[in-house]
Amino acid sequence: MHTAYVLVALTTAVVTAGIAVADLIPAGFVLVNSAEVGVPRSWLPPLAAAKLAGSAGLVVGLLGLPALGIAAAAGLVLFFVGAVITHLRAGVLYNIAFPGAYLCLSAATLALAIAR
Repeated sequence: MHTAYVLVALTTAVVTAGIAVADLIPAGFVLVNSAEVGVPRSWLPPLAAAKLAGSAGLVVGLLGLPALGIAAAAGLVLFFVGAVITHLRAGVLYNIAFPGAYLCLSAATLALAIAR
């Protein structure tokens, strides 16, 4: 179980940090997607900061502060629930798999962290 938690948490941390960097650049696909779902460009840096904080919290949780890892995973779950809801409300379903996948990774990390 410990190995699964480490692998899933690291994967979640890396992909979440990666999309946060794309938000900060901002990458073209991020600008298009955020416009489609009605997220103002000015919100991208704070949203990226939240993702980076969650990613860092997962890593710190792996390094010895498990409560912080659980809190970070829970925060990412809430964040990506919001992203999925935003896609649903905007009716942008063709790429909902991306926030859905981030949500699934975050939820799996949270479940494994709690089970640990």
